[in-house]
Amino acid sequence: MFVGIHHTAISTPDLERSVGFYRDHFGFAPAFDFAWDESNEGFQRTHALPETRGRVVMLERGDSRLEIFEYAKPVPRPADPHRRNVEHGIAHVSFEVKDIEAEYARLRDAGVRFQSEPVPQNTIKCCYCRDPDGNVIELIEYFDHAVG
Repeated sequence: MFVGIHHTAISTPDLERSVGFYRDHFGFAPAFDFAWDESNEGFQRTHALPETRGRVVMLERGDSRLEIFEYAKPVPRPADPHRRNVEHGIAHVSFEVKDIEAEYARLRDAGVRFQSEPVPQNTIKCCYCRDPDGNVIELIEYFDHAVG
């Protein structure tokens, strides 16, 4: 029986920076934090690699979870920090907000890079920003009516 989406995982070259970003700007808190090494047989099986080493922090805010990984082995290929939403793969993570204009201003004033201001579209208003690694985050606010 399918229950639902449990979490989104993000691989980063700087775990402390990413955890701090999602904690400080979006109110996530660590649920667990652990390191593993090459002897972890479970990771060898689930990651389909002969040896991995790294650290992971699961962040939570209510029922929402982000799992932040920093791999030390094997050495990851760097991601394109300017990756566009149109590229194949997971395009963005979306956070539902209330008062998107206030959230946009708060995050912009804190130095978060946005692609645009909040834009009304049918039954929502949304905008996109980036985390320190260039991952795209959508802020979305639902209206109780359609806009023209």
